[in-house]
Amino acid sequence: MDPSSHSSTPTRAARIAIDLGAESCRVSLLSWQGDTPRIELIHRLPNGPIHDGYSLRWPFDRIFAGLEEGLRKAAAAAPEGIASIAVDGWAVDYVRLNAAGEPLANPFCYRDERTIATKKRADQLISAADLFRKAGAQPLRINTLYQLLADPDPSAPWVNLPEYVLHRLGGRRVAEYTNATHTGLVDIATGDWSRELLSLLDIPADALPPIVPTGTVIGQLIGPLADLSAFRNTQLIVPACHDTASAIAGISTDLDGAAYICSGTWSLVGTLIHQPITSREAFEAGFTNQGAAAGGFCFHTNVNGMWILKQCLESWKQDGRAWEIPALIAQAENCDSPGSIPVDAPPLMLDGDMPEHLNDELRKIGCAPIDNHAGNEPRFARLIFESLASRYKSAIASLESILDRPIRRIHILGGGSQNQLLTRLTAQHTGLPVETGNVESSTIGNFAIQLAVADSPSGKLTPESLRHWAKSLTPNP
Repeated sequence: MDPSSHSSTPTRAARIAIDLGAESCRVSLLSWQGDTPRIELIHRLPNGPIHDGYSLRWPFDRIFAGLEEGLRKAAAAAPEGIASIAVDGWAVDYVRLNAAGEPLANPFCYRDERTIATKKRADQLISAADLFRKAGAQPLRINTLYQLLADPDPSAPWVNLPEYVLHRLGGRRVAEYTNATHTGLVDIATGDWSRELLSLLDIPADALPPIVPTGTVIGQLIGPLADLSAFRNTQLIVPACHDTASAIAGISTDLDGAAYICSGTWSLVGTLIHQPITSREAFEAGFTNQGAAAGGFCFHTNVNGMWILKQCLESWKQDGRAWEIPALIAQAENCDSPGSIPVDAPPLMLDGDMPEHLNDELRKIGCAPIDNHAGNEPRFARLIFESLASRYKSAIASLESILDRPIRRIHILGGGSQNQLLTRLTAQHTGLPVETGNVESSTIGNFAIQLAVADSPSGKLTPESLRHWAKSLTPNP
C-alpha cells in the first residue's frame, strides 16, 4: 500500500461502517466519549432479492436510497464530523457500468440460475480441480467468473457491490483484495488478476477494476451528502469488503488452534492460515482460500445456513403462520431430535417451498416427512439446527485432516451466535468447547480496520493491530 494513502485523521474521530447483508443492510456510527468507543446502529433496512421476469436481482436503487437515509441520520448524530466511511458486504455479486459510471441494470443475485449453463461451459475449458489450484477459490456456481460469462455485454466495466457503493459515493472503481479473491479470477500465487484464466475464459481484462489492499483510501465523499457539515472531509475506505473477512478481523481473540463458524445466511466453517492450501483433499472437501484482512487466508468451506430457516419462515408467513425466531428456537428446544439431512443438498440452496424441500430430503434418507401444518414449525426448526450441527462436525473433521492438526475450540460469530440451541448442538456434535462472538462482527471488523489504518504511520494492517482494536470495540470482551 502507498503510505501516502493512509488516513492521517486521529483515531478518536467519528466513523461509519456500512454492512450489506443478504437479509438486511445496516449503517452504524462509531463515536467516542473520551477514550471510550461507542457503536450505534443508526439505520437498518430489510433486504432480499426480487424476481424480475425470469431473473433474480437485487433492488439496488432501493438499497442505496436506504443507505443514503442512514448516512443522513449518522451525519445528524455526529455534527463534529465523520472521518471515514467503509463498506463491507456479501461477495461475488457486482454491477455493470456504462461509460458514465452508471449501472446498466440492477445486479443479479448469486442464486439466479443463469450460471448453471455457464458453469458447465467453463468446466469444458478448465476442470474445477485445475481452477481451484490456480485461483484457490472453490469453483462454486455462484462465483463471479460464472456470472460474468453469462452477461450479454462482457466488455462493460464492473465492480463488486461493496466497492460499488463507495464508487457511487465518490471513490474510484476498485476491487478490494479480500473481495477479489472470491471472484475465482485471482491468481492465488500473485494476488492479482490471473491473465491466464482471463484469456482461457475469454473475459475482457479491461473490464476488471484494479485490485487494492484492504484499508486503502479510495477517495473523498462527494455529491449532495458532502454538503452536510459532518461530511465535508470524509474519506472513503475499502475495509475487508467481503463481510466474512471483516467479521474475522472483528474477532478479538487469537484463532491459533481454533475454528470459526460465521453463522448467517451461509455458515462458513474454517480457520486462518498463513499459506493457501490447494490440495486435492481441500478441493474435494469444498474448502476455499479467501484473502484475510491482515495477510494470510481465511480457509473455510461454505455450508448452508440460516437461509433454510428464513425460507421456511417466509413460507409459513404466506400461509398466515408468522413466527418470531426466538419463540421458534425456544419451542424447538423441546422437540425430539429428528435426525439430520444434508443441508448442502442443491434444492435447499434455492428459494421456494422450503418445508417441502426439507421433507423431500427426509424421504431420500428413509425418514418420515413432517406434516407442514400449524404447530409443527418447531419440528422443522429442530431438523434444521440438528442438520447444521451435524454438518459442522463433518466440516471440522475435514479441516483437521487437511491441516493435520487438531482443532481445540470453535468460535461462532454472526447472527447464529445468538442461537443458544444451535450453539449447544454444535458442542454436542463436535465434542469441542464453543465460544460465541459478536453478532455484528462484520461491523466490528470494519471499524477495526478503519482505526488500525488511521493508527498506522504506514497504513499497514497487522493481526495484532486488528485484535487490539477489535478488543477495544467489543462490548464486555
